[in-house]
Amino acid sequence: MKKPDANTSIRLFLAGDVMTGRGIDQALPVSVSPELYEAYVKDARSYLQLAERKSGKIDTPVDHKYIWGDAIQVWREYKPNLKLINLETSITTSSEAWPGKGIHYRMHPENVELFKVAGIDHVSLANNHILDWSRKGLQESIESLEKAGISFSGVGKDHAAAQAPSTFHINNTRILVFSYGAWNSGIPSSWKAEVNISGVNYLDAFGKTEFEKVKENIQSFKEPDDLVIFSIHWGGNWGYDIPQEHIDFAHRLIDEAGVDIIFGHSSHHPLGMEVYHDRLIIYGAGDFINDYEGISGNEKFKPQLSLMYFPVVDSEGQLKALTMQPMHIKKLQLNKADKKQAKWLEEVLSGEGQKFGTSLKLNENNELFLSW
Repeated sequence: MKKPDANTSIRLFLAGDVMTGRGIDQALPVSVSPELYEAYVKDARSYLQLAERKSGKIDTPVDHKYIWGDAIQVWREYKPNLKLINLETSITTSSEAWPGKGIHYRMHPENVELFKVAGIDHVSLANNHILDWSRKGLQESIESLEKAGISFSGVGKDHAAAQAPSTFHINNTRILVFSYGAWNSGIPSSWKAEVNISGVNYLDAFGKTEFEKVKENIQSFKEPDDLVIFSIHWGGNWGYDIPQEHIDFAHRLIDEAGVDIIFGHSSHHPLGMEVYHDRLIIYGAGDFINDYEGISGNEKFKPQLSLMYFPVVDSEGQLKALTMQPMHIKKLQLNKADKKQAKWLEEVLSGEGQKFGTSLKLNENNELFLSW
């Protein structure tokens, strides 16, 4: 895979939910205390055992490169200029589980090394798990990422910090990454960052008033030649239906707020994609890595399959190409998907993209390409 022309284009890596708490954390050399407060599972090691029961023994403890598996080589081949993920886990040893919440994710701060060995540049944190272990857990997450030199957006010590973008300079282009978390992804409204309260950059509706606030925030940072990525955690976990309000909101972001890429996530499986006015909209990137292996239910969505997204855009943000590498989670590790698995993704996502005029094509190297 050749690197794009350094003078004219930018290749990004985007991936959906990275859920490195619970079972994955317990497989690593250092992990947090395993107690959980879920309805049925009370010990995080149970998720490691479920994965082993399904796929075979995992030689624990694993090193920090282990979970990425074949993704390491894929990154070497594609050579993206910038790697962005949605990190759906609190990074903390806090024992203060958020009351009344059914699921709590946390990983040990030492395991930030996971993202360093993968070369992750930026993590979006405006989601429904970053405060699972209270505002104390949020603060430790922020400090852990800052110490590791990993950029983040979507949370902060107050509202101003939470809505500020991360900034990168690639090939003479300034890139802004804004992160928002919507109410319909399961984020408690009490997690919203306020004037003097830490929390999430929270979006409580998709109406005109809320859009104008988002637009104003983007335009307060954006300069004329900036490339803007809008990361948003929205919608439910299962199913292919994309709410019309998501579509309308995405279109307005592009038409009126100057956004170039919509990077949506929350669904546990990939959703249909759109190219609108030459701008990429990923409505739901799906999970990238999780500890769901061995959990029954929702098999029809094949949640063990994930995608590595590699969009190429020009300096004006126009999409030139989107290549995707299909992956398969086995033994809590990312492996390249086989031809049958990749073909299934091609067929399903082509069907889901039909209303947007998009389809996927599978090549002889088992890579997927977006057509529009």
